Amino acid sequence: MNNIKKLFIILILVVSVVGMIGCGEKGTAEKAGEQLDKTMEDAAKKANDLLGK
Repeated sequence: MNNIKKLFIILILVVSVVGMIGCGEKGTAEKAGEQLDKTMEDAAKKANDLLGK
C-alpha cells in the first residue's frame, strides 16, 4: 500500500512538470495566429475608415 502512494505522488509530480513545460513558450503556429489576428483587426479598422463608420 505504501508503494502505491509513492508511485501516485511521483506520477502527479511528473504530470505537473510536463504540464508546466508544455505551457511555457509560444509555438510557431500560435505566433502566426496572433499575427493573422492583428492583420485582420487592422484591415477591419481601415475598411471602417473608408466606409466612414
